[in-house]
Amino acid sequence: MSETTLDDRGRLTLPKEMRERYGEHYHVIDLHDGIKLIPIAEDPLDALRDEFADVEKTADEIRESAREASLDEAGR
Repeated sequence: MSETTLDDRGRLTLPKEMRERYGEHYHVIDLHDGIKLIPIAEDPLDALRDEFADVEKTADEIRESAREASLDEAGR
């Protein structure tokens, strides 16, 4: 855990280790008890490809499977 403060212009500086690990672009999420920083990949398309590299089904197969599960859960 690290600690940082805002400067007089409202800027927040993250420690170098965090910037190196997570990058320099973030979504800022306003929560009821604080904020959350979500890193944004430099190339979001590459990040998606990496995330789903081991998925062997097509998008249509995944969609159909989700549809079937929803219908089953709803008690067809």
